Order: sequence, then C-alpha cells, then structure tokens
Amino acid sequence: MAKAELHLHLEGTVDRETLQILDPAASRAEIDAAWGYSDFGGFLQCFKFIAQRLRTPADYGLITRRMLAQLTAQDIAYAEVTLAAGVVLWLGFDFAEVWREVRAAQRESAVEIHWNLDAIRQFGAEHVMEVAKLAAAYVGDGAISFGIGGSEVGGPAAQFREAYAWARDAGLRLTAHAGETDGPDSIRQALAIGAERIGHGIRAADDAELLRELRGRNIPLEVCITSNVRTGAVSGLEAHPVRKLYDAGVPITLNTDDPGIFECTLAGEFALAKDRFGFSDAELAGIAENAWKYRFGGGF
Repeated sequence: MAKAELHLHLEGTVDRETLQILDPAASRAEIDAAWGYSDFGGFLQCFKFIAQRLRTPADYGLITRRMLAQLTAQDIAYAEVTLAAGVVLWLGFDFAEVWREVRAAQRESAVEIHWNLDAIRQFGAEHVMEVAKLAAAYVGDGAISFGIGGSEVGGPAAQFREAYAWARDAGLRLTAHAGETDGPDSIRQALAIGAERIGHGIRAADDAELLRELRGRNIPLEVCITSNVRTGAVSGLEAHPVRKLYDAGVPITLNTDDPGIFECTLAGEFALAKDRFGFSDAELAGIAENAWKYRFGGGF
C-alpha cells in the first residue's frame, strides 16, 4: 500500500541541513543549540528559530521542494501538510506571495498534497478568525482544512467557536491540536467547536468516557510517538499511550509531525509501534489504511 500522512508541518520538515541553506551565517553550534530542546517550550523556540529564517516567500518554496523530495524518497504518495498561516502573518509576509511559491513547488512533484492552514491559538480569537477568513479564500486552490496550533494552555479551544463555524461554512474541514500537552478537557473543547480529527489527542487515554466518545463518534487521532517523547508530552517512550488508545478502539494514524526537528521518519514511527509497543503487521496495516480512510482529500 502506498503511504499517506495526515499530520505534518511544513516548517517542521526543516532539518539542520536545510536551516544552514536558509541561513548560511548560522553557526553549527547555534543550530545544534536550537535543536537541543528538552521540553515543549524549547520545541516551540526551535520552531520559532526556523520560522525567523524564512526571510522571503521564495524560502517557503525552497522548503516545500525539499519536503516533497523527502516524501518521495519515503514512498509517501499523499500528505495533508500544515502551513502555519498565522506565522506567515506574524512574519509580515503577503500570504498570497507565500502561497504562490508553495503551490509552484507543489506542481513539480507527483506527491498529492492538500494544505491545512492553521492559526496560533495563544494569539487569541481575533487572530484565529483572521486566519480562518484567510484560509477560506483558498478553498478550491489547495487548502482543504483549518486548525489551531501552539500552546493549548495559552489558547483554549472554546474561544474559537466562531472562527471554526466560519471555516466550516466556507467549505474547510476542521482539525485541532488537542490533548498533547493539556488534559482531556482540551480535546472535549476541540470537539465542541467542530474538530473532525484531533492532532495528537494522547491525553484521551486518561479519560475512559472520552475514549468511548472518540470511538463512538469515529474521531481519529493523529498520533506522533517520537514527537511526544522529544517534546516531553510523555515522560518517555515506555509511557506513550498509543497501545492503550488503539486497544480502546479509537481510530489512530501514525505521523511524524515535525520530522526535521524531531529527526524521525514515517517508517520509523511504524517500526517503533511494532518493536516497542507490540503492534502486529496486520494491526500496522490497518493503521496505515486509516491514513487513507480518514484523509480529507477524498476520505471520510
């Protein structure tokens, strides 16, 4: 089966080598220090370190081409990729110029890409609505969904109900990061405002009632094992609840999240699931099929 991935951040595909291309003046020591994070706050700083070196719209085209080359090398035929539209606005770029670069790069590849445009939740409801309206303008031109990323604690999902309704009415599918670094209530808030898939969602494992709801409503979780270990969202690999989520009947997919930052691959995530969590080949085949089943581009 050709591979598919549903939780992948464009900016997070930037690895140390690509960072050096973006900023030749950056020293190796400076780059290694940025990648030396040990918690979620440090990861966000690394993401910011990368974003600040995207200095022209053409840089977005560059990292898109490199991402597509990486996907091709891994035999990944389909991906839904998050472009941090909120960060683009924060950097002061004309989003239309960035979009032209990204779309031009996309046309050079056979990999099928659909875009999730997301907002920075801790920037507040006005910012999130601005990004929702921006995303709506690109329905039919590559944008397939809208979501929120950033600090769950700093931006509770409940305050974005209006923005999510706007995005839904414009024809966008809805996602949300939730239950990554905050508890089950963060997931409930995301569901309440209309999220159809949950990015991460691992803290659902702490709440049996929520697990039943996710299973009953057929809400898939975009699980990112290495990401959760590297950011400290779980205390260690042995503490990751991927097996518990699966055994509870919650639909899951496996994803890399930010493979350049976490230095992981999709094949590596499946290997972890097999070698460290005891998933059988048949179970892994079902999880791989879920990425196709729950994709927004022709899926559920």
